[in-house]
Amino acid sequence: MLNFLKYVLATIVGLLIFFFIGILLLVGIAASTASKGEVEVAANSVLELKLDKPISERDPEDPFAELGFSFGGFSSTDGLDQIKASIRRAKNDDDIEGIFLNMTFVDAGMAKLEEIRNELIEFKKSGKFVVSYTDLSTEKAYYLASVADRIYLNPMGTVEFNGMSSELFFFKRLLDKLNIEAQIFKVGTYKSAVEPFFLEKASEANREQLNSFLNSINGYQLKQIAASRGITPEELENVQDNLLVRDPIDAKKYKLITDIGYYDEAISYIKEKIGVEEAEKLELVQLSKYKKVRHEAEISTSKNRIALIYAEGDIVDGEGDESSIGGRRFADAIREARLDEDVKAVVLRISSPGGSALASDIIWREIQLTKEVKPVIASMSDVAASGGYYIAMGCDTIVAHPNTITGSIGVFGVIPNVQGFLNEKLGITVDHVSTGKFSDMPTITRPMTEQEKEIMQHQINQVYETFTGKAAKGRNMSQDQLKEYASGRVWSGIEAKQRNLVDTFGGLEEALAIAAKKAGVEDDYRLKELPARKSFMEELLGGMGTQAKEQAIKADLGELYPFYKLYQKASSLKGIQARMPYELVVE
Repeated sequence: MLNFLKYVLATIVGLLIFFFIGILLLVGIAASTASKGEVEVAANSVLELKLDKPISERDPEDPFAELGFSFGGFSSTDGLDQIKASIRRAKNDDDIEGIFLNMTFVDAGMAKLEEIRNELIEFKKSGKFVVSYTDLSTEKAYYLASVADRIYLNPMGTVEFNGMSSELFFFKRLLDKLNIEAQIFKVGTYKSAVEPFFLEKASEANREQLNSFLNSINGYQLKQIAASRGITPEELENVQDNLLVRDPIDAKKYKLITDIGYYDEAISYIKEKIGVEEAEKLELVQLSKYKKVRHEAEISTSKNRIALIYAEGDIVDGEGDESSIGGRRFADAIREARLDEDVKAVVLRISSPGGSALASDIIWREIQLTKEVKPVIASMSDVAASGGYYIAMGCDTIVAHPNTITGSIGVFGVIPNVQGFLNEKLGITVDHVSTGKFSDMPTITRPMTEQEKEIMQHQINQVYETFTGKAAKGRNMSQDQLKEYASGRVWSGIEAKQRNLVDTFGGLEEALAIAAKKAGVEDDYRLKELPARKSFMEELLGGMGTQAKEQAIKADLGELYPFYKLYQKASSLKGIQARMPYELVVE
């Protein structure tokens, strides 16, 4: 038996050694492949954008991409930075004749779509074409496609064009069935993050703010589409409100598309456009390939740096990970930028619904110290709300898109009482032995006393006063005036600018331009991206298991996966939270 176990152990060790040697060999091959030179693009090529992966702010590094495959899910997203850079590069690339948008679903927020859309509009100014084809187009995909010169829709396809909505889930009945009490603490009439735990439908205040910012974003989107399609916003609103587009014929009748046709017909049109014979192959260059192309004009040797700090995800205490904003990790990144003499300004790119109030304040403090010695500009992406706004409010200038979700200046805390669940459902009882009156506070195994509830609410009130006080100072208004726009209320970028919660409209490029001008380094700087990327081995050993597990869960749960993520997020709420009440999903 001992010999058997010894042989088994030896086999396992051998397999592990073989695995790591294989990994090292693959890395060596990848490095060798990468060193063979730049990707070449043939003449008369067309850049094809499918955008069929979730779009993150920053392009992920995939050490295996050079080998033509992805290992462990490293390339599970596309970076907005490289999508935009590729479109700009294609504009001045003599070998690229146009862009082919071959999209159905686009997994990105409205502000990210806005930046891609603006790049496509700039691309068209070169005289090159943009052609779109889709079998089935979601509202987000159509928002991008609407800028195209020709828009093809499959004869059996459809374009979703029915406006925006927000679907809210409430768990009160579930908690009642489980005999779990949600003990709620909050400040702000509109701070509705806790509503799902004690209500069965949205409060009137929540419904008011949802109607307000959804209509604001939808109205802006209609104006942009109308300008691209040469029709009035009023006509589009009528089409949308009455669901007049129900098939391809309707889509063409109301000028949402230009052509009803199949994929091959769109390809034939492009071939004719660039003078390629019908029998010849059209050179379609994928984004994954084209983003590796580099031109000399893109290489800067300037000593001056602008630190671009990507803050994407939930704000959490401690280090966090690649998909979250860890208070300690991001404070270190901002401190690094402050102490680097070559860094002349800092741009904080924020895409976050908030999270830990403590972590938000730690980051805010480093921003204050940094702005004393160099400009700090906030660039708001899809959402910079609650804790996301907390880390933006102290910057010199706040840049947002009209369709950015922001505000939500409010605070909450939830402490569940699972005593009834343990006693009645599981037959488990819990006893307490403490050295003091408040030694076990907070605990989830008994109801809080009235005195404990008062203490907790006092802490929530203090955080809210701190939040609004610092926001008022950062926005140069009185705290009383700031509170009129706070109370946990969510605003669109348009609404926020009207209330002086943001300074100007624009994307990342506008924020960088403002930073460069304030630092006096216009046209003479290069970017320093922070936080620093994890090493290959850190990504391999730390990320593969997590991503593989996530993908397996997603495959098993299917349509139930979003509910799992909702549970996962709810279970991670620790301490006092400055968090947006919901995620806005528009399809």
